[in-house]
Amino acid sequence: MKKIVVLTGAGISAESGIKTFRDSGGLWEEHRIENVATYDAWLRNQELVLEFYNQRRKQLYECAPNAAHFALAKLEKKYDVQIITQNVDDLHERGGSTKVLHLHGELKKSRSTVDENLIYKINGWELKKGDCCEKGSQLRPHIVWFGEAVPNIVTAVKLSSKADIYIVIGTSLNVYPAAALLNYVPNYIPKYLIDPNGSEVAGIRNLTVIKEKAGKGLPELVKELTL
Repeated sequence: MKKIVVLTGAGISAESGIKTFRDSGGLWEEHRIENVATYDAWLRNQELVLEFYNQRRKQLYECAPNAAHFALAKLEKKYDVQIITQNVDDLHERGGSTKVLHLHGELKKSRSTVDENLIYKINGWELKKGDCCEKGSQLRPHIVWFGEAVPNIVTAVKLSSKADIYIVIGTSLNVYPAAALLNYVPNYIPKYLIDPNGSEVAGIRNLTVIKEKAGKGLPELVKELTL
C-alpha cells in the first residue's frame, strides 16, 4: 500500500470557522501573540494565557470537520495516510483520520509544568489556575508556543522522507520548522500544494499547485487519486 503524507496548516481549519492568526492582522482575538502564546507570557500572566486558550477551546467545540477533513479520511481506503498538522484542533480526528501527528500541540490537552511527559485530556473547555498535575504543579496548555522547541519535528522529517505521494494543504509554508519539511521529501515523487494563494516552491520538483480552498481542491484530488 502506497504511503501518502499530508502536511496541513490553518487554511484547512479556517473553512470550519477556526480563526487564524495570520488572517487577522497579527492578532488572535485582539491579543498580540507575545502576550498569549509565548513562555514569557505564561510567566507574566497565567490567567490571561489560560483564558485565551479556554476561549479558543470553547470555539473548537462549536466547530465541525469540513469536506477536506472527510476527504482525507476517505483516502485511507486505498492508501496508508499519515497526516502531519500544524493545527492544534482535533478536526482531523473527528473527520475520521486515524494517523495524525500534531507538530504544535493539541488544544484539548494540558500538560504539567514540571514534567512535560505528563499530558492530560481536558474535561470540557476550561483549564483553570489551580488545576494541577499529579506532582502538584500547575497545568499549562499542551501547545508549542512561539520560541519553544517542536519535539515532533524529527518524526515529521522521517515520515516526509518515506512518502510515495506528498500533499500540502492550507499553509503559507512560512512557519518554520514545518515549512522545511518539503525539503526532505524525495524529489521524484508527486507532490501537491492546495491553497488559493499557492505558488511554485523554489527547489521543489514534481509539484502540482492547485489554487483552490481545501474544501474544494482536496475532494477533487482525492477523487483523482482513488479512481
